Amino acid sequence: MRWRSFVAVGDSFTEGMDDAYPDGTYRGWADMVATRLAAEAGPDFRYANLAIRGRLFPSVVAEQVPAAVAMKPDLISFAAGGNDVLRRTFDPDALVARFDEVVRQLRSGGADVLLFRFADVMARLPGQRLVAPRVELLNQAVGETAERHGAIMVDLYADDTFLNPMLWSTDRLHLSEAGHRRVAGQVLTALGVGCDEEWLMVPPHPAPSPWLAARAADLRWAGQHLAPWIKRRLTGRSSGDTVTAKRPLLGPIVD
Repeated sequence: MRWRSFVAVGDSFTEGMDDAYPDGTYRGWADMVATRLAAEAGPDFRYANLAIRGRLFPSVVAEQVPAAVAMKPDLISFAAGGNDVLRRTFDPDALVARFDEVVRQLRSGGADVLLFRFADVMARLPGQRLVAPRVELLNQAVGETAERHGAIMVDLYADDTFLNPMLWSTDRLHLSEAGHRRVAGQVLTALGVGCDEEWLMVPPHPAPSPWLAARAADLRWAGQHLAPWIKRRLTGRSSGDTVTAKRPLLGPIVD
């Protein structure tokens, strides 16, 4: 094991929504990966998770990247931009240019860096014609940047398993417990570290819903999830406004 420390950087994807511990806090793929790496590395392994839901790319870069670099870990994961592609003000050229700069900065201290091509989340969400090309552009930038800087890329977009709705939570935007397990399995595979086989197992697809039942489900989703999201956009608020990083400092994994 060449990794004795791991810092996770990003937004809700890395914070772990919606994979909850019994106490209601979030676990997610990064916690699962850290636990597995700690089992390999021993009691000296240290882990920090700086990710906060709702954070846009500039905030992740300004608030989390300098802190992660200062910790001088062996491994850093960076996943950001997913919230930006949903915004009207999305500037693809600026994000792509900054992405390269950030990965260069993360690699400058000698850390291995994990990058992600995002899974196709838009299949069950409105706005696909507008947002899907933005996701494709971001994923292309991730792949090119990973190759340019020798980062480790986890290609979730190439995994058609993520088209299974059972890998997504009821809000259709965040991963479910099964989704986070699969991401953790893919990360560990990319790192050359074994994982529990069940992490890569996929629940069966749900049976197709009759048209009326599907439309009723869409209406419930719009009221419970889409409307609050739109309200936050209109009022300039974020789901992470009162949230702090769950593991702001490098520390041991405690069972």
